[in-house]
Amino acid sequence: MTAPLTTSAFWILTVLASGRRHGYDILSETKTASEGRVALKVATLYAALERLESEGLIRADGDEIVAGRARRYFVLTDQGASRLAAEARAMAQAAKAAQRHLGTRPAFLATAAVAR
Repeated sequence: MTAPLTTSAFWILTVLASGRRHGYDILSETKTASEGRVALKVATLYAALERLESEGLIRADGDEIVAGRARRYFVLTDQGASRLAAEARAMAQAAKAAQRHLGTRPAFLATAAVAR
């Protein structure tokens, strides 16, 4: 069994699942896709991209100069797509378990928690 993806890796792979992106685009899309819950820093992004590439989950897909600035593009590999799909399934199962357990909470505990 593989270790769960980090939050950063999960969102980077999620964004790349919809197509080829460059670094700044990945930064802004992760924030949008996560509804603001994840706001990656540049150093965190590039360290994660390097790690994901070394693991074969993404690959560099060319460089381009735009307005005098270099952009490196990345794409999700088949291995990365499989890993993201497995992670999404595991997260869905965990969410179902949490919902099941929350459903068994005694009513007086649930109302007491809401009152706090």
